[in-house]
Amino acid sequence: MAKQTTSGWIEIICGPMFAGKTEEIIRRIKRMEYAKQNVLVFKPTIDNRYSETKIVSHDKREQSSININQPKEILNYIKPDTNCVVIDEAQFFSDDIVNVAQHLADSGLRVIIGGLDSDFRGEPFGPMPQLLAIAEKVDKLTAICVKSGEPATRTQRLIDGKPANYNDPIVLVAGSESYEPRSRKHHEVPGKPKNNL
Repeated sequence: MAKQTTSGWIEIICGPMFAGKTEEIIRRIKRMEYAKQNVLVFKPTIDNRYSETKIVSHDKREQSSININQPKEILNYIKPDTNCVVIDEAQFFSDDIVNVAQHLADSGLRVIIGGLDSDFRGEPFGPMPQLLAIAEKVDKLTAICVKSGEPATRTQRLIDGKPANYNDPIVLVAGSESYEPRSRKHHEVPGKPKNNL
């Protein structure tokens, strides 16, 4: 990978589901493309909700992307004229994503990473805490709570219409779950250990 002439940095776009993270990522990509910047877009293979070959927002905006299983695969696609690397749904990757993001930024690239900062339990999700710590810029988006209309910072998982239990798996592939944005007060996780202070 060739050394870029500008300094690189990492930007994170995070928040709960339905906050507009992918929509914001696509907006930034379009601006870079308009400025004739070369952008590479990646997503984890596991994220095939709307498309196998694109990142897609809940409002159906889409952008072509490259599916990868491991973060280090990104390095195979970097060319001397690459200006920016975009990684969506980063919470699904291994902790290797942290070192890859650091390497890309240290090489002079703009790195934009989107993902859920907390899982359905309301706890930090995968490598997102480490990514948030090393980023130069963080945009934490909120959705609107379906129960109260207040800002929603949590993702409520429902299974057969009922809140998922704390002991359910973090990632359910092909599960019968659905999700809603919720505020802290209306986020329900049966079986979650109490915070005893």
